[in-house]
This record gives sequence, C-alpha cells and structure tokens, in this order.
Amino acid sequence: MTVTSDIAQVRLAQLGLSLMALGLLGACAFNPMRPLPAINQKLEQNGGNRDPSLSGRWLALIKGRDGRERIELVNLDQNRPISLPGLNRPDAQPLNVSVDAAGERMALIRQRDGRTELALYRRSRESLQPLPLEPPGVPRQVQLSADGRVLAVQVSRGGLWQVDLIELP
Repeated sequence: MTVTSDIAQVRLAQLGLSLMALGLLGACAFNPMRPLPAINQKLEQNGGNRDPSLSGRWLALIKGRDGRERIELVNLDQNRPISLPGLNRPDAQPLNVSVDAAGERMALIRQRDGRTELALYRRSRESLQPLPLEPPGVPRQVQLSADGRVLAVQVSRGGLWQVDLIELP
C-alpha cells in the first residue's frame, strides 16, 4: 500500500506542477511582450536594422543607410548611438556582430576584398584586430561572452559547420 500511495503523491505533485505551469503560461498570454517605442523609433530612423546583439545596456546591430551597411552601437541607458572610429570601412561589408556587457569589445564578421574575416574591435583603443582561424575556415556567426573574454564562432570547414571557442587576451 505504501508504494501505491507514493505513486499517487508523485502524480498529484506532477499534476500540481502542470497546473502551475499552465497558470504561468496563462499569465504570459494576458501580458503580451511589446516593443519599447522610444528606442525602436530612434533605431528605425534612416534605414533598417539587422543582426542585433544585446548585452547589458549595449545594443550592437548592422544598420543599412544610403545603400551601405555599417555597425552601430547604442547605449540603451542614454538612448543614443556611440561613435566607433576605425570600425566601419567603405570597402568592408559587415555580416554579423556581437558586443560584450561593458560595450568595450565587439566581435564581428565582415566581407572584404572577397574574403570573409573575423575581427575584434576595442572601443577604448579605437582599433580593429583581425582574428585568424586555426584551422582556416569561413566564419558565419559570432557571439562574444558577457565579460568579453571568450568568443564562439560558427565556422564552415570543408562543407561542415563547426563551432570554435576562442579565448581572447
């Protein structure tokens, strides 16, 4: 009899958790997520945006303007874009971007001179450093850790997709 009552208690506990989960889902249905109108209006000015990366108060994205795409960094606390000297070149097409939580480091993938390359931008130094991949491959997507010390890169090698984790100095 003890085994049967234990099973019944487990099933009742599972039922209680299921009902609680349904209640939480129901609460979400009554509070739909909505865009932030002030920042969205500002972002939509002067062209479209793609590939957002959000970390802390920083939003990095690729913004299209005047037939050209460029990387933009927005301080969400101040609701304004931040200058990025040395990052956006007229001969380079940004493909993907990621930012750390301090807004100091940005990892990016860009196309330049017919090559797809991975690079790291440091805002305080206003410098862009290419990052070679070993073994060589074609980077597609990048994600920087919140502390800016580790980079995850999706890379194509020999027709296979792989993910490389790279520790940064």
